[in-house]
Amino acid sequence: MMEAMTPETMKILANAIVLGASALGAGTAMIAGLGPGIGEGYCGGQAVAAIGRQPEASGAITRTMIIGDALAETTGLYALVVALLLMYANPLLGNLIQ
Repeated sequence: MMEAMTPETMKILANAIVLGASALGAGTAMIAGLGPGIGEGYCGGQAVAAIGRQPEASGAITRTMIIGDALAETTGLYALVVALLLMYANPLLGNLIQ
């Protein structure tokens, strides 16, 4: 027969579940880092091809590529911030302790 859990045991189990789910969430958030890497690589390849076809427009092409890469990189940075918050400044754990 299963015994009733004490409040201390329930708190330990709840902490373990929140920490485990936070680690899984942080890992899942970092998968978002794949998108910017692929997008920036594709953008760079297309820019090189465009400069090869029209070398006199290299300044405008390079400028547009850098702006596009900076915008694409923000997705990866947001994912990194979410992962760091889940791992080191977990708001869920603070609510659980109270």
